[in-house]
Amino acid sequence: MTQSAQSQSQQSPVMDIVRNYGIHLVLAVLIVVTAILSPAFLTANNISNMLLQAAPLGIVVIGQVPVILVRGLDLSVASVMATAAVVATCFSGQDTDALPVFIVAISIGLATGLVNGLLITKRNVSPFLATLATMTLLQGMRFAYTQGAPSGNVPPIYRVLGSQTFFGVPYNLMILVVLAAFFSILLHKTTYGRRVYLTGGNPVMARLVGIHADRITIASYVISGGLAALAGLIYSGFVGIVDNWVGRGFELDSIVAAVMGGVALSGGRGSIVGGLFGAAILVVVFNAVLMIGLPIEFQIIIKGAVIIVAAAFYVRKTI
Repeated sequence: MTQSAQSQSQQSPVMDIVRNYGIHLVLAVLIVVTAILSPAFLTANNISNMLLQAAPLGIVVIGQVPVILVRGLDLSVASVMATAAVVATCFSGQDTDALPVFIVAISIGLATGLVNGLLITKRNVSPFLATLATMTLLQGMRFAYTQGAPSGNVPPIYRVLGSQTFFGVPYNLMILVVLAAFFSILLHKTTYGRRVYLTGGNPVMARLVGIHADRITIASYVISGGLAALAGLIYSGFVGIVDNWVGRGFELDSIVAAVMGGVALSGGRGSIVGGLFGAAILVVVFNAVLMIGLPIEFQIIIKGAVIIVAAAFYVRKTI
């Protein structure tokens, strides 16, 4: 065995650890460093606040993962969230309207996902342009309906789900855990999940074995739209005040979180759990900026740096 081969053999266990657990190590280091710089970071109130903020983003990430697995992306998720939030204020604001609000909002999300999927599969529109178009369309419809200034109250049940806790555990985190478990099982233990990975990983082989790739792609976008609408309802309960920009930035944050968590932009590789760890890193970074006392503008700078690092790490993994 040559010296270079021996060196590679010695390094491989370390590289395997970095490859398999790098995202966990990054999150652990961020938590430790921030806790040292700001002891208030690990207080119960701050942890609860981070979990409340993380849940809506996590729900969007869960929907973004299958879309990226089939070699797509969904830029319309933030606009779907904002539209769902506006819908939440269109009724009387009482709990009796909670179910109609849910039905209308989720229907809008599912319909948006369906339109995205049909444009991409049946009209060969690129995922970027298709989802950008629906994002813009929803934004215009929202502004036309609200005249730029949404009014009304969110039903109290959504305020509870979005901003309150049960023995210290946020309700929206419970929803996130249930959704993460369900969709992880869906992707890893069902025929649909196997077809998602094969469609994204090897489209030619998928066609040869008789998989209807178009149906799988459409289903993935429908899931993303429905979960984005649910996240919008929950997030509206968290922020309390609804405007036309609820969820702004979640379209990029969800993609960055998924990629940092190991979901390949080339499709066919990644997991929901990994994407959620990526979301956790973003939430910790944004919270750390505030806890350390840096100007809020540093959130944008750090987000850009995180995107660069994520992109570089992705390229390195695919070489």
